[in-house]
Amino acid sequence: MAFSNSELFLLSLIFVWAGFVRTGLGFGGAALGLPLLLLLGGTPVYWLPLIGIHLLFFSALTLFKSIGQVDWKYLRHSLWWIVPPTLIGVFGLLALPDKLMIIFVYSITIFYAIIWIFDQKISSHNPWVDKMLLILGGYVAGTSLTGAPLIVAVYMRYVAKQLLRNTLFVLWFILVSIKMLTFVAAGVEIDWKLALALIPVAAIGHIIGLKLHQKIIQNDALFKRWVGMALLLVSSFGLLQLFLS
Repeated sequence: MAFSNSELFLLSLIFVWAGFVRTGLGFGGAALGLPLLLLLGGTPVYWLPLIGIHLLFFSALTLFKSIGQVDWKYLRHSLWWIVPPTLIGVFGLLALPDKLMIIFVYSITIFYAIIWIFDQKISSHNPWVDKMLLILGGYVAGTSLTGAPLIVAVYMRYVAKQLLRNTLFVLWFILVSIKMLTFVAAGVEIDWKLALALIPVAAIGHIIGLKLHQKIIQNDALFKRWVGMALLLVSSFGLLQLFLS
């Protein structure tokens, strides 16, 4: 894709935002960044490899000094339920029409936005419901990397709070590695130059997110409510634009 100077500026702001959310919340960089990227044009298949490269880079960077603060036992257990639907989701992303995938991304984002605006939580007190959320989250992660809120809802029940963010980073690293290998094997054209050029930009958001992580967690409901309202507006506009085009 070719971008104008104004589009490059907006693209940089979006990647700063995605980097901030990724480390500030510990999840959601793709879920809160992809809808904005789609407004600039392109398809999920174009943007997801770029997001994936950044996620691999910054997850590895974050885990470098804290790899011991990971709940490996629950991570291994949950992978049995997450990885198979993730693979199905990746193949669906490659096989389904671009317009359908864009509608899917905006729709799932609107769902998250409404939940956050009204301070509702995706939760379960039943082991089988937990497994269904992991399966659904894995599938959504495979199609669009936006399955984090579904998976996090389960992880919060079983992983200690001080281990949660790093355990999620390892999970994202595994899932994105699977996704990227599938892209390469399928011959998807990846804009490596743009992805690498945006890493310093995303690093700004990454550093800010690291510094504000505790404050964001302490004001989690307020942060999500404002983000939810913005996402609802952006995704509704994106859907309207898509249907009118």
